[in-house]
Amino acid sequence: MTMELLALHAQTVEAPTLPVEAPTLPVEATDVSQEAGYAPRWYVLVHNDDVTPFEYVIKILLQVFLLSEEIAEHVAQTAHNEGQAVVVVRPRNEAERLVKVARARARLDGYPLTFSMEQEP
Repeated sequence: MTMELLALHAQTVEAPTLPVEAPTLPVEATDVSQEAGYAPRWYVLVHNDDVTPFEYVIKILLQVFLLSEEIAEHVAQTAHNEGQAVVVVRPRNEAERLVKVARARARLDGYPLTFSMEQEP
């Protein structure tokens, strides 16, 4: 009886498969930042001063902005050399929150470290 089942199994016919093509959509060149639903982005800037220690600036960049040590050092050095540097680029509400937290933290620690915001051009 097992041979009969094997013979029946061998005789089963599989349905032929037809190729299926995915529908294609027309491609339009669009600027993603200009599409509706995207909020404008804001630069958060750190400003150099003659009082705040370099190591403290790096500490704030690490702890508040969650930058890597390498990026934090680069941002701090750029601010030192050029007077200011872009820390992060974020939507307005997040940028405002970060600036507020970083300023408050610096004031609590007794430093005049300044952060500001500028809208991305």
